[in-house]
Amino acid sequence: VIVVEDLNVSGMVRNTRLARYIADVGWGEFRRQLEYKTKWYGSRMVVASRFYPSSKTCSACGTVQEEMPLSIREWTCPVCGTHHDRDINAAKNLLALAG
Repeated sequence: VIVVEDLNVSGMVRNTRLARYIADVGWGEFRRQLEYKTKWYGSRMVVASRFYPSSKTCSACGTVQEEMPLSIREWTCPVCGTHHDRDINAAKNLLALAG
């Protein structure tokens, strides 16, 4: 199973610092090819909503942090005390979302 986030690419392109890099990557084509290949190999692709709080949800207990700026790369859950790397935690939550 492959899980991807439904990113707001059009909104990201409006950021003048990021626009060229995002346009160069070809997100739409990448996603189209990914969908094609998952079907070709009999796998499954799950698309997470862009509003799913994958990096702000504790993968251990499910508590959702309401506010967390992007500058915070590591955090500790106030409920269960688990320490998270933001990106690894998001990956765990996306995997769980796929079932």
